[in-house]
Amino acid sequence: MAKWKNAGFTLIELMIVVAIIGILAAIAYPAYTDHVKRAKRSATQQYLMNIANRQEQYRLDARTYGTLAQLGLSSPDDVTGYYTVTIGNLAASTFTVTATPVAGSMMAGESNQTLNELGTRTPADEW
Repeated sequence: MAKWKNAGFTLIELMIVVAIIGILAAIAYPAYTDHVKRAKRSATQQYLMNIANRQEQYRLDARTYGTLAQLGLSSPDDVTGYYTVTIGNLAASTFTVTATPVAGSMMAGESNQTLNELGTRTPADEW
């Protein structure tokens, strides 16, 4: 009688491993994408705060608020592909910085992030 060595996995064992990996991936991927979205939103909010700080510095010198070009700012890489940042309501005593999600990006469908000269942030529940 010849003895056969077990040299490998059975098909059932392999399918169980594939099923476990699939279940773990189904749980982990949504959590990962949610984390990445929160990180992109946070980076954008930090950039908006930086713009507001620069606006106040610029206003001390020029007696008015400035554009992004006048402030010498450009969007960081972790904001550029996901949000379009603009300054609106620009006047001597007011400004509103708005970050609008880029269509087709991971952030599409998210709400606009805004910050004004008074420090009012919208939407308040996301700051």
